[in-house]
Amino acid sequence: MSVPLAYIGVIMIWSTTPLAILWSGEGAGFIFGLASRMSIGAILALLTAAVFGYRLKRNRPALQAYMTAGLGIYGSMLPVYWAAQYIPSGWVSLLFGMTPLFTSLMALRHLEGETLTARKLTGMLLGVAGLAAIFATAIEINSHAAAGICAVLLSVVIHSASAVGIKRINADIPSIVLTSGGLAIAAPLLLVTWLLAGPSLPAEIPAKTAGAIIYLAIFGSVLGFALYYHVLKHVQATRVALITLITPVMALMLGHILNDEPLNGKIVTGAFMILAGLLLFESKRRPGK
Repeated sequence: MSVPLAYIGVIMIWSTTPLAILWSGEGAGFIFGLASRMSIGAILALLTAAVFGYRLKRNRPALQAYMTAGLGIYGSMLPVYWAAQYIPSGWVSLLFGMTPLFTSLMALRHLEGETLTARKLTGMLLGVAGLAAIFATAIEINSHAAAGICAVLLSVVIHSASAVGIKRINADIPSIVLTSGGLAIAAPLLLVTWLLAGPSLPAEIPAKTAGAIIYLAIFGSVLGFALYYHVLKHVQATRVALITLITPVMALMLGHILNDEPLNGKIVTGAFMILAGLLLFESKRRPGK
């Protein structure tokens, strides 16, 4: 698979998932929406791997990679789904724009060949400044918004740690196999969480909610994670993290058009700052960087 096309695919999918996450919890509860998404996704991923003739490897690096991916999915998705109840979907994507900073700091310590030059740092800081400019427009927020922001930031840290961990393990397995193994671990954990939270099957699932769950299971889980792990296998962890500086712009537009979320001049200015930071980060790169 072409790495650039996979990179673009991840951007497109991750741009739509925040709004889909919001819709998937409406009328059914956020834990039900998440657990059902990952359960369907795990089944589809395992079937897809089988169709293409892949089996789950059971050597030590593979098992470590499955565990790292699965715990990363579980630990990062649960806070995001909870937070989506209280903050606009575009904010979720914006907060994930902090991923390059956390990933770079972790990669410096745990990965060889990862460097944080002045140019890269300036690009990241410019992107973060763009995020701050956008958040400056949020004058009135509900009482749970601050907790929602903290929950998404926790998700960012877990997601970054999982990416660096997978990169460090460097298991020689196809991306669909890693996706299958990760979802096979995350789905049971989420089902147990749903049971412990006091499960209640919704009497009726709205069509929009059901559609969002199915979309997230197919594209957000199976295809999205497979493309992400494929990119992660061939690209530096810090550059993979830059996806989260692109997706906020598209997520904000989708939230505004499809869910009436705010979009004003300050938000547009912040979006341009994010893109400028991305261009600075990517400019004048040396071979292998």
